[in-house]
Amino acid sequence: MDTKIIAQKIIGLKNQDEKLRNELIKSGNLSKGYNKEMEALHNSNAKELNQLIDEIGYPTKDKVGKEASEAAWLIIQHTISQPNFMRKCAKLLSEAVKQKKANPISLAYLTDRIAVFEGKPQRYGTQFDWNKNGDLRPNQYDDLIKVNKRRKSIGLNALEEQIQVMQKRVEKENQSPPIDFQERKIEYDNWRKSVGWIK
Repeated sequence: MDTKIIAQKIIGLKNQDEKLRNELIKSGNLSKGYNKEMEALHNSNAKELNQLIDEIGYPTKDKVGKEASEAAWLIIQHTISQPNFMRKCAKLLSEAVKQKKANPISLAYLTDRIAVFEGKPQRYGTQFDWNKNGDLRPNQYDDLIKVNKRRKSIGLNALEEQIQVMQKRVEKENQSPPIDFQERKIEYDNWRKSVGWIK
């Protein structure tokens, strides 16, 4: 398949994702658990993108252009019910970063996301969630000084600054903490088991 057609396909998948997300923001349903319609779209996008990756490898900027490469990364970030696909993409993206064909920030976000779902500390503090006090905070990470050093090394702001950025973002999107933190945690862990992130 022609790489221009592949690029257009990837951008189309991302546009569908963003359209549904915006609809959920407007209806106030974005922070009410993992929406079934959204999960179905994410899974279908993963399937299509996986076929394209099998054909051309990781969709780097030199293969599909900047817009499609960024769109592919966003789709991968959202395929949270597909652990094997996310891990496969992380390996391919890691190779692309080593070859200076992809952005290390993209890899930082993806590896942190995988670590969080696996119940491990993240290295760059890119992933956030509500805590039991109803505050949006970074998910578990190893050490603040080390995290900030790693963030700086790839061009990210300090974690303290990012916390403020993220808090403003959820406020703008009218997202709110779960009503029952404990119930949400049980649901989350059951979901992680059901899709294969944890045993």
